Amino acid sequence: MRWMIPTALAVLFVAASPARAQDERFSVIAGETRVGHLVASTSANRVEIDFDYKNNGRGPTLAESLEFGAAGLPVAWTVSGSTTFGSKVDERFEWAADKATWRDSTGPGEAATDLPKLYISQSASPWALGLYARLLLADGDRTLPTLPAGQVSLAAGDTLLVGEGDTRIDVRTYTLSGLDLNPDYVLLDARNQLFAYASPGLVVVREGYESEAPRLRKLAADLGAARLESIQRETAKTFDGPLRFRNVRLFDPTARALTEPVSVVVHAGQIAGVQPVDAPVTPGETVVEGEGGTLVPGLYEMHSHTSQDGAILNLAAGITSVRDMGNDQDRLAALIRRIEAGEIAGPRVHRSGFIEGRSPFSSNNGRLVESEADALDAVRWYAARGFHQVKLYNSMKPEWSVAAAAEAHRLGLRVSGHVPAFSNADAMIEAGYDELTHINQIMLGWVLEDGEDTRTLLRLTALKRLAGLDLDSARVQRTLDLIEENGVAVEPTIAIHENLLLNQDGQVPRGLADVFGHLPVGAQRNARRAWADMSAPGDAEAYSLAYDTLMDTLRKMRERGVLLIPGTDLGGSYHFHRELELFTQLGYSPAEVLKLATLDMARYLGEDQQSGSIERGKRADFFLVPGDPTADLKAIKSIRAVVKDGVLYLPSEIHPHFGIRPFTEAPRLLHPHID
Repeated sequence: MRWMIPTALAVLFVAASPARAQDERFSVIAGETRVGHLVASTSANRVEIDFDYKNNGRGPTLAESLEFGAAGLPVAWTVSGSTTFGSKVDERFEWAADKATWRDSTGPGEAATDLPKLYISQSASPWALGLYARLLLADGDRTLPTLPAGQVSLAAGDTLLVGEGDTRIDVRTYTLSGLDLNPDYVLLDARNQLFAYASPGLVVVREGYESEAPRLRKLAADLGAARLESIQRETAKTFDGPLRFRNVRLFDPTARALTEPVSVVVHAGQIAGVQPVDAPVTPGETVVEGEGGTLVPGLYEMHSHTSQDGAILNLAAGITSVRDMGNDQDRLAALIRRIEAGEIAGPRVHRSGFIEGRSPFSSNNGRLVESEADALDAVRWYAARGFHQVKLYNSMKPEWSVAAAAEAHRLGLRVSGHVPAFSNADAMIEAGYDELTHINQIMLGWVLEDGEDTRTLLRLTALKRLAGLDLDSARVQRTLDLIEENGVAVEPTIAIHENLLLNQDGQVPRGLADVFGHLPVGAQRNARRAWADMSAPGDAEAYSLAYDTLMDTLRKMRERGVLLIPGTDLGGSYHFHRELELFTQLGYSPAEVLKLATLDMARYLGEDQQSGSIERGKRADFFLVPGDPTADLKAIKSIRAVVKDGVLYLPSEIHPHFGIRPFTEAPRLLHPHID
């Protein structure tokens, strides 16, 4: 197809003269707070972009330069700066002499092409989404092949009237698909210029229209929900009669072993019985042929920031329960309602009440407090709404933690959290924490100097100092003694630290090695980049040694009998499978890890009478794998079927909706048996 210059780009380039640049200015809004900016300056056929935002003390800082050719496509594109966690960005693309060349974190690439072709930047700002949308609008079927690989497509949505008075304009919503697991939502004005990028959590909106951010967040949530409702209608299988899994072995978490072959019967959301393998099928049953595979109780992912986009992928990974560790409460409540109503698929959600102090480094999440009295009010607010625990965060003043923890305990809530800035784990244990979140939050107390501020990326970069740390030193041993003596649980989130400390540009992360080839091109490309800035000599080696020290610390905790809680802070799904694998590197057997992630976590959350094992009368929450996960934990990565509350899901039907190649085939289902 020969390219013609899209009308919107033609107007853009004609309107801007080389002598006078036109600026498009946007605000970046997280929650209710403006946290950054995006400025795109256009002059003739060039666009220069300044993009920066910081939420929770971190965020990207990028400078972009684009040059457009006669076809309206970028023929040169550079992006420099740093990513959210600090790794360096130096991305370059160029088309000339019938060849496209590029370099990003995955390395160099090239493609022969006699015409410009749409390049998808790895590190571009959200301005690029508007560019892609404009180019797709100029295409007949609104689908384009892209470089380095894959394709993108565009679907038009509704027109909205935004702004007030003289600033009121019409904008249209578009869904942009093909860049990653889930689509992106952009809004363009009448000239097809970017008005906003919208997600349920973060909004980039044209300056002067910041008041539209709540509406745009809801719009993105509703569009995402509509897509997921369609997937639910297509993939969720409900039954009027019983559902029987025939010829399966069960993982028994109490015995930490598999049973002999049996049949499991499900009805009305509960396990109606565990029967002999040859028990007769009754009229009206649907039979799933287990073929000697293993049924595992539903997993508990204990560090989630639950999103509707990731909910069904967690379910497809056998995760039937999550503990949400901090969220926008209205958005989370709406998501829980949709899941419980069966409108979309997702795990059962256990809520933690997020309490953060207000500061320039605040995580704009949960409830922000400015005094001890505010913190106590927040604890009471969460207690009155049935939350399991409160989570105290970085900008909380350490001295407020004692009163907040006491009030939480008085009202029957547990207390978990980060170590607030300018304090340490020892002080938080003495303040009354029941659980410490993230292993780095504990270990930083052994290497930081007084006055160093962990509300910034320092809470990650200072981990380099762990290399060579003496774990037998008095400082380390005092913390470990306090954890053990006070029965404090530790939720280490090992997998996220593995990514932070070990991921290298151009390399497949070790945590994704088994699933990488199944992921869509965009997800593969994004995965092959470093998180931390390792550009200085010796940094990569220091981070690697720090990871070894971190794992040795966790081994010592396990040896002392500390309860280590499995959770990812990575969205769960296949990342949770990696988290459990990493627990085996601490010395747990596969069976011990499965018990920890099922019955032990059900007991920790106070619901082991309803969940955590496959027994008559318990919830029908479990999944089927073809192998024996007690012999090889990797078996849980090949899930053939998942049941949650008696509803059957086949991951091989779910994954293609996200561009993921299925990991195994579905089991054979026999239609209802009739006498």
